Amino acid sequence: QVQLVETGGGLVQAGGSLRLSCAASIETFSKYAMGWFRQGPGQEREFVATISRNAIITYYADSVKGRFTISRDNSKNTVYLQMNSLKPEDTAIYYCAAKYSPSSPYSTAGSRSQMYDYWGQGTQVTVSS
Repeated sequence: QVQLVETGGGLVQAGGSLRLSCAASIETFSKYAMGWFRQGPGQEREFVATISRNAIITYYADSVKGRFTISRDNSKNTVYLQMNSLKPEDTAIYYCAAKYSPSSPYSTAGSRSQMYDYWGQGTQVTVSS
């Protein structure tokens, strides 16, 4: 019923940039808050960023503030993560996630992975020093 597909990952040198995309096969995409998480090798999944249904409200992990930008285009059923000034510690598999939120267009889904309903397969981001 719901499918999320992340693309845009790859190998980049420290200080470089990447733009991740998450294409959502969701009939009512505009009713979902969206988020990005990541999981490094041997690490637990951690929160990166989230965005509300109407794209007005965003929230970021402290580790990526000022460097990453989350955005969405509801007409294209797509969420983006622009990553600038990448660091080796950003190396991880990045996952797109969706939370159905029919009653809260101005709220994000928060930083807890348990709050999200659907997940993509992930895309690898590797940052070399």
